[in-house]
Amino acid sequence: MILILHPEIDKESSEFSALMEHLANLPDIQSRVHEERGTEQVLTEVYLVGNTAALDADEIGALPAVERVVRVSEEYRILGRHRDDQRPTGFDYNGVHFDQDNLNIFAGLCAVDNPEHVEQMMKALQDNGQVCTRMGAYKPRTNPYSFQGHGKSCLPYVFELAGKYGIKVIAMEITHESHLDEINEALEQTGNPTGVMLQIGTRNTQNFELLKIVGRQQTHPVLLKRGFGITLEESLNAAEYLASEGNSRVIFALRGMKTNMGDPHRNFVDFSHVPVVKRLTRMPVCIDPSHSVGTREAGADGILDVMHVAAQGVVVGANMILVDFHPHPGKALVDGPQALTMNELPYFIEDVTIAREAYEKRVALIKRQPH
Repeated sequence: MILILHPEIDKESSEFSALMEHLANLPDIQSRVHEERGTEQVLTEVYLVGNTAALDADEIGALPAVERVVRVSEEYRILGRHRDDQRPTGFDYNGVHFDQDNLNIFAGLCAVDNPEHVEQMMKALQDNGQVCTRMGAYKPRTNPYSFQGHGKSCLPYVFELAGKYGIKVIAMEITHESHLDEINEALEQTGNPTGVMLQIGTRNTQNFELLKIVGRQQTHPVLLKRGFGITLEESLNAAEYLASEGNSRVIFALRGMKTNMGDPHRNFVDFSHVPVVKRLTRMPVCIDPSHSVGTREAGADGILDVMHVAAQGVVVGANMILVDFHPHPGKALVDGPQALTMNELPYFIEDVTIAREAYEKRVALIKRQPH
């Protein structure tokens, strides 16, 4: 059960104290307080865990400070969609809005290699009206001898260049709690010129201790990639780990499943799950066409498979695209064969726009359908 408090209630108020005192006396019930931070106000929610079926929702709703009560199912208690649940499906971060009704493109370097390529990428993004990017500083690799990222040494120039070219949010994977400290230190050192969305990669989807640590911090939103060898339910429960620790600003990313049934693509494309995740949860949904396809092969129509797959995800309602670009893919230190080029960036954006318009027309069409 979730208690949504009146907007003017804060944890220092007498009404809040009276409410928590009442809840503490309920048998077999534990409470956890969570704050949803918006651009203009902070909304406080209280999660009740235990034998909530025995509680009278009307009685609980009449308690001091309570605006409304939402009964929740066992699964995805915080991030899930529940009956009579009118909580928002998104959040704002560093001037960028993320929800289940809009679309943001994160084009950038899978792995940071040098300042020149970072600057070329960010300038191209600015020239094409983009304010988000992906930049890989920490790279978990299957082969221990493969390049694993420049780590904290590249963070200062990445953040400074982001500020120079108006990049507001960088999606950046972390694999260890120390990376979080390094990112925060570099942001402070450079004057916080940009924002960072912490990415949990597919290999760490069930690294529960890392999920807990990232969930406890509420400075940065989180992009959680689906585990490539586990079920959708298991991956969604990983997202719930983040929210249960306090950070519900989570975006769920589909990146393909590891199976040879996806051949000749690198992974089996799973973007049909975009509407499924949006139905089951309140999370915005990201697609990663680059890691799903893994090549620059084109169809008979001349359109790259990466662009076809991206359009497939967007036309069913994807809210974010994580896609690899590089000024010189042949010189990329990671995943060069799948990276698009700077010259292809405006065409990719226009192609995505066409797919997004098609999705919006589909939504408008179904709304006109008589019920």
